[in-house]
Amino acid sequence: MRRLRCALDFRLFFAVATIILLSMFGVRAFAQTDEVQVYDAVIAPPGIFNVMVHSNFTPVGRTQPTYPGAILANHSFNGTWEWAYGVRTWMEQGLYLPVYSPYSTGRGGAIDGFKIRELFVRPNAQQHKVFWGANFEFSFNYHYWESRTYTAEIRPIIGAYLGKWELMYNPIVDTDYTGGPAGLEFNPSGRIVYNFNHRWDVAAEEYDGFGRFRSFDKLHNQFHEVWGAFDRNGKVWSIEAGAGLGLTAGSDRWTMKFMISRDINKVPWRIPFHF
Repeated sequence: MRRLRCALDFRLFFAVATIILLSMFGVRAFAQTDEVQVYDAVIAPPGIFNVMVHSNFTPVGRTQPTYPGAILANHSFNGTWEWAYGVRTWMEQGLYLPVYSPYSTGRGGAIDGFKIRELFVRPNAQQHKVFWGANFEFSFNYHYWESRTYTAEIRPIIGAYLGKWELMYNPIVDTDYTGGPAGLEFNPSGRIVYNFNHRWDVAAEEYDGFGRFRSFDKLHNQFHEVWGAFDRNGKVWSIEAGAGLGLTAGSDRWTMKFMISRDINKVPWRIPFHF
């Protein structure tokens, strides 16, 4: 009976994942990215430092730069070290330093910039059926990484815990501070997770880029990738890995990711913030 129930859960997982992923078509030609991740509103506990190393490789990608002088996606390897500190049960401070490309065609290795972020969430999100939050990122970029030196992201977070299932959606809005409100870009992402137990899970993900609100790109030029991924949550180290398939000409055909993270300290270290 347990085997039958497990088989039915798997069939339901892949059926729901396929329907949702196929219904999320739309994206523009992205620049490179250092982070391939959907946020779930879980943050470091107050006083705890955490580090996550992001590594992304594009074995088959776009062979033309998205703008003159940009890093080529094809065969590129990009990543970042993400440092986080739990300020309150509802706030995490983050720093991506460095953002880097160990290898890209015709360029070799390069430092690409850095990002600062502030993440606000529902306290103890994992203890509630419905969770939410908002992430704000502010980036400094070298020209070969982004066409503009200063960019920013607003990432709303909404999701639900439904037994062994988790659903989350990030309707991301990006800006390069040009064009006013109509110049904002819509680059959402989503994730469906099935938890085998408290250590292992599998997930279906999507990452989209529709272009600027004033005029979405044509479907051919939009960025759409669907992903399969898994997570293992260990006592010391946690990992996430996956592979993505591009669905449009403006996407990379194949992309791979690997993330490894851990808490740095066990005893909370409190910075004297007063708010």
